[in-house]
Amino acid sequence: MKKTIVKTVMAASMLFSMVLGQGEGTVAVAATSATTKAPVMTDNLFKYGLKKDVELPVTVTAGGLSYTLEKIMIYDIKSATAQELIKKYGYNNYGKYFVWTKITIENKGKTVIEESAKDPNPKWSIGVGDGGVLLQDMPLVNVRKKNSKEALWDYTLKPGEKLTTYQGFLNTGSFNHIVIWLDVKGSSAEKYIVNRKE
Repeated sequence: MKKTIVKTVMAASMLFSMVLGQGEGTVAVAATSATTKAPVMTDNLFKYGLKKDVELPVTVTAGGLSYTLEKIMIYDIKSATAQELIKKYGYNNYGKYFVWTKITIENKGKTVIEESAKDPNPKWSIGVGDGGVLLQDMPLVNVRKKNSKEALWDYTLKPGEKLTTYQGFLNTGSFNHIVIWLDVKGSSAEKYIVNRKE
């Protein structure tokens, strides 16, 4: 009788130890999964047959302005995501594609850099092929707001100032390549993200 009780207790102890060990393994796996971050998606260019030659973020500097393209997403103009952004910020609703970018601009020069009524000249553009560029679109909800962190239109950067924001573009054509052009105070620079297709 005593032997049977001892055997039963030992069996229960072993079973409990096994379950406890499995539980710890599960907890360890769950903890590892929780701390492993999924990669941040910075573009969907592959969806449009565009193969990157450089990974984002990409920085181009000219005339004291540093422009960093952090993220670029292309959406069919009729897609739910494009329509949501267009309605939220008051963008125009025409063309084939709506392009949403996340950028960081920084004034590394000694004078003010701006795009406003005082200086309406665009400081950067994004070429996409066949002589075409993405059309910078005006977010009507922010048209009077400078340095918007949600949807950029006018901005003024004093020396040393930096701004991370989003900018919307329209494209009426197709995509062959993607190049960033800067033209600031007589100085220019360019950087290809996707090289021209032959």
